[in-house]
Amino acid sequence: MGIFSTIWDRITVDDAERREHRERRERPNGPAQPQATPRPTTAAPVDVEAVLEQKASAAGGGGNWRTSIVDLLKLLDIDSGLDARKELASELNVHAGAHGSAEQNIALSKAVWKKLADNGGRVPASLKD
Repeated sequence: MGIFSTIWDRITVDDAERREHRERRERPNGPAQPQATPRPTTAAPVDVEAVLEQKASAAGGGGNWRTSIVDLLKLLDIDSGLDARKELASELNVHAGAHGSAEQNIALSKAVWKKLADNGGRVPASLKD
């Protein structure tokens, strides 16, 4: 799974559902678990900003996740180190500035917001520009 896929998953999949899935993976030889109800394939668009605001509130603020790729990744409990951001830049075809530079981090943040919107997330125009 790529970093953007992880970002999308952390925004669109309920934390309790993710925990349940992880627990099932950790005990593969245990008793059979009831299958989760499949999600509809035409789900309503996810209000990305609302989900992230809720996560930030629960985390005691969440930093400047609207404009900082590092803070966004930290809020989502995803590695925000340089290697992870290099990988994300490669996935999203972002070639602005040197790896780790402010220029690239800004471009990465904008690319993530745009990709979230492209994948069906509701993202305010101010975050995509």
